[in-house]
Amino acid sequence: MFSELTDTFNKILSVFSTFSISDFLDIAMVAILIYICIRIIRETRAMQLLKGLVFLAVVYGLVNLLGMETSSFIFKSIFSNILIIVVVLFGPEIRNILEQVGLGASSKSLKTIIHPGFAVEIAGISDAIEATCKACSDMKDNKIGALICFENDTLLGDVISTGVEINAKVSKELVENIFFPKSPLHDGALVIRDGKICAAGCILPLTKKTISSSLGTRHRAGIGVTEQSDALVIIVSEETGAISVVKGGVLRRDVSVGDLRDILTTEFLPTGSSSDDKIITKLVRRMKK
Repeated sequence: MFSELTDTFNKILSVFSTFSISDFLDIAMVAILIYICIRIIRETRAMQLLKGLVFLAVVYGLVNLLGMETSSFIFKSIFSNILIIVVVLFGPEIRNILEQVGLGASSKSLKTIIHPGFAVEIAGISDAIEATCKACSDMKDNKIGALICFENDTLLGDVISTGVEINAKVSKELVENIFFPKSPLHDGALVIRDGKICAAGCILPLTKKTISSSLGTRHRAGIGVTEQSDALVIIVSEETGAISVVKGGVLRRDVSVGDLRDILTTEFLPTGSSSDDKIITKLVRRMKK
């Protein structure tokens, strides 16, 4: 036992004896490049593709470990062409990275990449939910069409980039003003992130599945974005004033304002969570930003 520990310790020492400054710089540079790439693609659907590739890599390792020859051959064929697959899947993101490198990152951009952001305040989200419900109640009575998207764990950077950045506290008056028929942003979607209006006038992907002919483009867009993410979407019909809620591609129609408040509270402010749970949630959200 002692000899085995000694051999292990000697091997570790031998590794560090040949470790130089260039090795440290090499490791640091690779780590920084990986971190920056993740920061750039974190708000796009490419992040979901990346998770899928990581999952396949884990399965490939298990297949090799268990000696499953047929499955190993299939995975080996996939990963032997991984470079081509990555270029095809992450083409827009690779172009975005190269553009940022080519243009040169300003100190502000560099700070944005490195800085992890601030923790989300539960009170801010609660206020946003209350303001949104009050606005939806007024828009329902006045039959003003609205499309409000609450971002969840899947970041919607690709959707936000199609609209106008606002970054303002959610208020009943502001939401109603954005969707006022004469407003230039009323036709797009409003995206709420961490209790704040992140952007308005955003374009959402339309669902490809067949839906009722009585539902319009807002409903198709609401279903479409929730099919590709875990966002929650609120739709106010311009024709009937009815409020609908979409989650996971499933549309729930004719929702009352009280039910809407309960749905949002359950989704974003789960009851019975301890202070420790809230701290963990804040840390996770902070790391993602």
